[in-house]
Amino acid sequence: MRRVLVLGGSGFVGRALCEHLAQVEPALRLLVPTRRNAHGQAVRPLPNVDLVTADVHDEAALARLVAGCDAVVNLVAILHGSEAAFERVHVALPRRIVAACAAAGVRRVVHVSALGVAADAPSRYLRSKAAGEAVFTGSGLAVTVLRPSVIFGAHDRFLNTFAQLQQLAPFMPLAFGGARFQPVWVGDVAAAIVAALDRPATAGQIFECAGPREATLSELVRLSGLWAGVPRPQLPLPGWAGSLQALLMELMPGEPLMSRDNVASMSVPNVASGTLPGLAALGITPTPLEAVAPGYLAERFGPMPQDRFRARRR
Repeated sequence: MRRVLVLGGSGFVGRALCEHLAQVEPALRLLVPTRRNAHGQAVRPLPNVDLVTADVHDEAALARLVAGCDAVVNLVAILHGSEAAFERVHVALPRRIVAACAAAGVRRVVHVSALGVAADAPSRYLRSKAAGEAVFTGSGLAVTVLRPSVIFGAHDRFLNTFAQLQQLAPFMPLAFGGARFQPVWVGDVAAAIVAALDRPATAGQIFECAGPREATLSELVRLSGLWAGVPRPQLPLPGWAGSLQALLMELMPGEPLMSRDNVASMSVPNVASGTLPGLAALGITPTPLEAVAPGYLAERFGPMPQDRFRARRR
């Protein structure tokens, strides 16, 4: 294998994947498309990355990207949007990828999905992810599917967001604090993708990518504040208030921090089922949250504001 197309390669997981491959397989060329060059600045300096401007939802552009590649990694996903938006990204795009691969004779695909996907799941995100999986697994291609839990890392939008909110507010209003997660380090997800690519025998299998332990949303919010140096008390909210809070966030300009669809997703435990192979089956020992998150949160957010104030007074 000499050339891999990484769809979504300029994103959070894609950046980690490109950096990992630059270290372990420097001879492998990675083709990373992006609609805007500015989005790919983090991976542009890597010696094994060819960054190109392209719209992967355009069939002709996608066909040109797939041609000449040995494998495709699909990381493209959205967390918020309408039914049509989820359908376009999580279902229609996989159909286009499958068609482009079939036309170009490319059989090897690694698709990153999510824990909790099901056709009858309570959220548009999980239902559309399940439909996208079905497109790939029923395609006749050599597809490996990875299902990660919530992913943490230096550039995540999960722990960093909660730390930032606690930096701004004296307390954290929190609904659905009992929602269960099994956070997985982005470096382990990247290593799992590489392991799947290197092992043709993984084709036709689904792997659950989860960390070594479960944690509730309340615990993760508490730890993010503690490690960022801004611990805040939590104000538990009833479910209806959490849904109203999410609705208000949807109405704000820009991409929302939380949506009602996210709330619906949290009603499904985001933890490994134990019925499918996990990271260990790919030769990966899951990294504990405590081994990574305290360092990057402390580096980004520094000491508590009152500590900085005391330091100035001295």
